[in-house]
Formats: sequence, C-alpha cells, structure tokens
Amino acid sequence: MRVAVTGARGFVGRHVLAELARRQVGVVASRRPGVDRGEPAAGGVEWVELDIGDAGTDSFALLDRPDVLIHLAWGGLPNYRSIHHFESELPAQYGFLSRLVKSGLRALVATGTCFEYGQQSGPLAATTETRPTNPYGLAKDMLRKQLQQLQSIHPFDLTWARLFYMHGDGQPETSLLPMLRRAVAAGDTTFKMSAGEQLRDYLPVSEVARRLVDLALSARDRGPVNVCSGTPVSVRRLVEGWIADHGWKIALELGQLPYPDYEPMAFWGVPPAEDAPGPCCVGT
Repeated sequence: MRVAVTGARGFVGRHVLAELARRQVGVVASRRPGVDRGEPAAGGVEWVELDIGDAGTDSFALLDRPDVLIHLAWGGLPNYRSIHHFESELPAQYGFLSRLVKSGLRALVATGTCFEYGQQSGPLAATTETRPTNPYGLAKDMLRKQLQQLQSIHPFDLTWARLFYMHGDGQPETSLLPMLRRAVAAGDTTFKMSAGEQLRDYLPVSEVARRLVDLALSARDRGPVNVCSGTPVSVRRLVEGWIADHGWKIALELGQLPYPDYEPMAFWGVPPAEDAPGPCCVGT
C-alpha cells in the first residue's frame, strides 16, 4: 500500500511518519514550498513540495498516486477564533481534496476536531450532532459535510478522525506541558494555571498516530470517528501526574488563570468499540 501524508512536519505528522516507518510502509510526505528542509527522521519517506492552494498542480501525481491519504495539514492554528479558518482555509482545503478525489484518490483519512461538538457537555459520540461555536470547529465541520456531499458524485472512502487532546514530544510551545517544562527548567517554584477542574479527554500523541495509521491501512468508508481515550480526566490531575512522574519540585498556583471560553467545563469522547476502554478503566 502507498500512503501519502500532508502536514507531515507538524506535531501529529511527525509521529504518524514514525509509526508508518515502524510498520515499514512506503510513504510520500508533503512540505510547503520554501520551508526549511530539516525533515523529521523517518525511514522510507519520499518528500515533495506541495502548496495545497495551488489549483494548477496535479497533486495526485505529485503524491505518487497514493492508495490512501492521511490529511493532517491545516493553517492558522492555534488561533481557533480566526475567521481565516472559514474564509481562506476551508475553500483551499476542499479544493485540494476534491481535486485529489476527482483524479483518482480512493481513500481519505482526514482529521477533524472535538471543537465540532461546540459547547456540548458530557460523553460525545461520533454520531452526536455537531454544533461548532468557533471558526476553526465550524470550518472543519463544513469541510466534512462538503466531502460527504462529494462522495455522492465521486465515490471514495472517507474516515473523518476527530481529534481530542494530545500531549507528547514536539507539541506547540504554547501548550500546557511545554509551558510546565519551561517553568521547571527555569527553576520556578510555582506554576500558575486555572483551577484545573475541567474534564477533558487526553491521549499521548504516539497513540493518536497509531490509531490514525490503523485507520489508513484498513481504509474503508467509516465517516466520523472519535480518536480519544473515552476517559475523562481533570486538567489538575493530569498536571499533577506529570509532576509526580518526573519528580519535579514545583507547586501549582491554582485559579490564577481563567478557563477557556470556547469549550465546556466537562466533555470527553466516546471511542469506536474497538478502541473503548474496559469497564474497569472508565472514570479512573
């Protein structure tokens, strides 16, 4: 099987490449033209320069006519509130993916976001009605709907993998774990954060990559799928676990930062049956 990966230089993409290399799968990965060529280390990867907004490029041929595309590319993050997402990114994304499908792409695994569910609380199944409340979630949700409409005219297999929260090597420096690491490295004795009582759904990014590769290598028309743990955990408990695991000597200053206003206090994903935790694990 020939697999193509867009967004391969990003946080998730680097781990997807490593997982594909571990399975000895041939990969063609794209990078934006003109970027630094310090590519992530992964065996069996052919790199190509690709601008997804360039309608004049035969992207399917450039990507070596893959059997399946793992599509991770998306611009404008982590500013979830920017109207760039639906004014610029959405039309470019749909144009790129529709051209691939019309050129012969048979299977697509594209990443969505838990923000498609909006302000809904509690356990969220992939079949839950989407109600996005920020521009990023709206643009992702609209792209999924456009691709599903495209299927009625140009049949192809679509898996829409909704990502929840992730942590691990290479995540953006504005994320919680890198900020905590910097505070520890600087010798800070305290770390300011929210009260930390919000419940979220977290997975190590390496596990997210494994599941995305599983979805790609067994490509079929699944539609929306949650890539999540299915286990709610408080942000406070998550951070306290990191501190304990690393033996860091730093105290939390809870309640010093506000809660994000673009997400509910408590929500988590319901994973597909094959990924669901056993009864003993739920809520632990």
